[in-house]
Formats: sequence, C-alpha cells, structure tokens
Amino acid sequence: MAIPPKLTSFSSSSSTMAAARSLEEGLASRYWLKFRRETIFVMYTPFVVSLAAGNLKIESFRHFLAQDSYFLKAFAHACELAEECADDDDAKLAITKLRKGVLQGLKRHNSFVQEWGIDPSKDGTINSATVKYTDFLLATASGKIEGVTDPGKLVTPFERTKLPAYTLGALTPCVRLYAFLAKELLTHANSGDGSHPYKKWFASYSSEGFQAAALQTEDLLDKLSVPLTGEELDIIEKLYHQAMKLEIEFFNLQPLAQPTVVPLIKEHNPVEDRLVIFSDFDLTCTIVDSSAILAEIAIVTVPKADQAQSETQIARMSSAELRNSWNGISTQYTEEYEQCIESILPSAKGEFNYEVLCKAIEQISDFERRANARVIESGLLKGLNLEDIKRAGELLVLQNGCASFFQKIVKNENLNANIHIISYCWCADLIRSSFSSGGLDVLNIHANELSFEGSICTGEIIRKVESPVDKVEAFHNILKSYNTDKKNLTVYIGDTIGDLLCLLQADVGIVIGSSPSLRRVGGHFGVSFLPLFPSLIKKQKQYTDESSSKWKGQSGTLYTVTTWAEIQAFISGW
Repeated sequence: MAIPPKLTSFSSSSSTMAAARSLEEGLASRYWLKFRRETIFVMYTPFVVSLAAGNLKIESFRHFLAQDSYFLKAFAHACELAEECADDDDAKLAITKLRKGVLQGLKRHNSFVQEWGIDPSKDGTINSATVKYTDFLLATASGKIEGVTDPGKLVTPFERTKLPAYTLGALTPCVRLYAFLAKELLTHANSGDGSHPYKKWFASYSSEGFQAAALQTEDLLDKLSVPLTGEELDIIEKLYHQAMKLEIEFFNLQPLAQPTVVPLIKEHNPVEDRLVIFSDFDLTCTIVDSSAILAEIAIVTVPKADQAQSETQIARMSSAELRNSWNGISTQYTEEYEQCIESILPSAKGEFNYEVLCKAIEQISDFERRANARVIESGLLKGLNLEDIKRAGELLVLQNGCASFFQKIVKNENLNANIHIISYCWCADLIRSSFSSGGLDVLNIHANELSFEGSICTGEIIRKVESPVDKVEAFHNILKSYNTDKKNLTVYIGDTIGDLLCLLQADVGIVIGSSPSLRRVGGHFGVSFLPLFPSLIKKQKQYTDESSSKWKGQSGTLYTVTTWAEIQAFISGW
C-alpha cells in the first residue's frame, strides 16, 4: 500500500536529495536498513514474485489496485489528523502538501487503474490485512498508540504535538517500500523482451517524482523526530516496524488463482513428501569459525604458572606456547590451502561434470585430513574442559535470522521436515550447545567429537567429518537412513568449497555469503552461481497451471543469498 506516483511537485530532484542525504543518514534511513529483513519477506511473497514475473493473473492485480485505492483514503485522513496537531508552521505546511498530494494522486490513481478495468467508484472486497493496516494508521494519527504508557496523556495540546511524528512513523515505511519495490521490479521487467504487462505500474512508482516523494516523506519524519525523547523515538521505531510487518501481511494475503514457486513448502505434501534441510555450521550459521573459538578457549583457560595443576588435570602448554602454536597452525593452513586450490584448478574452464569435480575435490579432502592431524599432534586442544566448551557454545553468535529460520521449521509439526547440520567442527558439543540455547535441541548434528577423560579433553579428535568427501558421504547416508515410502526434497545451505559437493547433490543448493574460493573453483568446473530472487522470477515465468516447479539436484546450478532472511522467505515464507 502506498501513495500514488507523481505525489507532489518538489523543486529538488530525487538524485539531488539522495546525494544530500548520503552525507548524514537520518532516522528514517536507519529504520529502513534495520528492518531490511521485512523488506525481503515482502519481495519473496507469491504475489510479488508473480507480479515481477509478469504472469500474475489480471484479476489478482485488479484486486491489489482496489486495496490501494481504499488505503489512500485512509492515508489522506491520517495526514489531515496529523496536520491538525502540528504546532510548527513548516511541519504543518509539509504535512498539508503531503495530504494534498495524496488527494490529487488519488484522482490520478483512479484514472490510472481504469486501464486495468477497475471502477474506482466501487470499493469491492477489502482484505482483512488492508483494514488492519488502515485501522492501525488511523488509530496512530488519533493518538491511540500501543506502547504509550498513558494514551490519555495525548489528549493535552502539548502531547498531541507529537502525533505528527508518530503518524509519519507509521506512514513512511509503505512509501519507501513502494519506491524500492518498483525500482527493483522494473529492473527485472527491463531485462525481458519489453512486453511485461505491469511494466507501466513499475515505471510509475520508479519515476523521479515518486522517488523524490519518498525521500521528502523520510526527511519530514527526521525533522519531526528531532525534539523527541529517547522513549518517544522508541515508540516511532515500533510504529515503523509494525507498519513493515503489516505490509508483509498485506502482500501475503493478496488472493492468487495460480501456482507459484514460493514458498518452497507451498506444494510440499507431508503425507507423501519429506523435506530434508542440511546446513553447514562454521560461517554459514556462525559469525566466526569454531576452530578459532576452541583455540581461544584453550589459550585463555590454561592454568597460570603459579597455580599448580592437580593430578587429575592433563598437562598443558603455557598460554604463550599455545598462542604461538595456534598462530603457526592457522598460518600454515591458510598458505597451503591456497596452494591446494591452485593445484586442482583445470587449465581452462569446462562444462559442468560432477564426477570430474569430485576427483579434484578429493585432493582438498586429503589436505583437510593432514591439517587435522597437525592439530592433534600439536596438543593444542589437550586439557580443554567440556563445561568451558559448552558455555562458549551458549554464547556463540549465530548469523542474523539463522536460529529463527530453524525454529520456524521445527515448530511446524505438520511439515514433516528434518534438519541436519554437517560440519568440519572439531567438537560437536560446541554446536549442540549453541543451538540448545535457542531451544533447538532437536537438530541432528554430524561433526567430529573431542575425546575426553571425564570432562577434560585428551587432545584427540574423533574424526568423523573432515572433508568435502566426508560431508557428501554423510549427506547420502542420512538420506539412505530414511524409509523409501516418501519422496525426499533436499535443501543444502553452505558457504565454502567444503560444501560444494553437498550443494550440488541437493535438489536446492543455497550459497550464503560470497566466498571467492568457492566461486572460483565452482566456476572452473562449470558450476553456475545465480542470485536466488531473479532465479525465482525466471522460474515463475515458466510456471503455468500445466507445468511443474520441481527442483532437481546435480544441475550444476547453485543459488546465492546474502542473508538467512532470504532463505526463510524462500523456503517457508513469513
């Protein structure tokens, strides 16, 4: 839901305003970046993906435009209420222009939508999500704001002067969202043959006038927020966030009369199918590598020289010796890893051939095994306490959105989904504790284990998953362990060369992050790395009532994302 194109007659161009704003990001810009996750969930809705693909049924688009007409009336009314409460002449004038622009734009919008066969005089059926957003908007403009300790205090003239800022906090997200979506979707429409049925709609919201309107609305929110207290700014942030969540709900509830490729589980039949999600751990789920964490625990927990070790403790090197040992091991690993990568690259790029790639990757597997042997020989992990490891796991920072994705899958008892973590990590206990602290004890962990005498590590690694070959063997063994009464749909999420074979074996291989070595090796062996969202648009274009959206492994194509929000939006949706 948004205000219509060509909203106002601003004297500044959008490019000039954008350049000025880049010098110092304001409140609205910070909120937009902070709630980027919500924007992703809007983009990946079935409605938006179908709209971008151009095969959205016209009936659905007409219904969508009718919702916008209804929303614009509430938008104008909210501006009117905010205008009445403004005590600053400049703010009052800016809100007045905004309101008049909406009313003028509503007339143009009504004329515009007639091209799609809509009668503006007839409201038609209004979605519950549309009503929910407009009710929220008008309640905010009227002073009925959730989070205000005493809503009654907004009755006083002084307190009501804050309502314009609160109202803009609820309005601004939808304006910025439409400006963003239109430019994004127009890019994809322009990449086709030019016959996209909704290109004119994209272009209207991508116009310089509307982009400038979005910037001016954000600037107004920034100015109105200047005199507010920290508590009052928190209220605006909550209003902004709530508006973004209402936008997700709005787009999710747009009726569709066609099959869509998103979310992935939409066509998943738990009675007949089994969803199996595999994921790497280090730097896929985590911010830092677990080997560095274990080494640091070993270094910082070494007994001081003046503290005699008990007879039950395993003799350990000093902190300085451990630090030097770890630095030497990690430096050698980095140097030899690069040499190993160079040695497996073919002289020229070729077509994708999984078997040829497997043979090359075996050399990396040998390298990884030798590297682990050096760690064991060094005694680096000798004397580690299991409780220290578990505490470190509980404090381990996961990638933003990782835990919430797994939680959503696990909590959906009707999904018939299984989650497996396959990792090189030296200590599976570290992984278990990192997930258990987030209530994810049910995840299946496949990793190496440390050998303990009581709760003290002997320095030995019980080596189970050391290499890309070990990972893909674990992948296949897990699938073989399931009964054959259901068909498996497999997804693998990874970030490095160690995940490459599993990524290619899965029906859907998702690469998170941008590992240069992974792309380099994969590219030389004919693997394609495609951004997920444009790929879904392309797949949606090919998806008709008679066709199928089936995903198939070993295609040589992997899909890239930058955040876990994209993964969740694609697989399970909001």
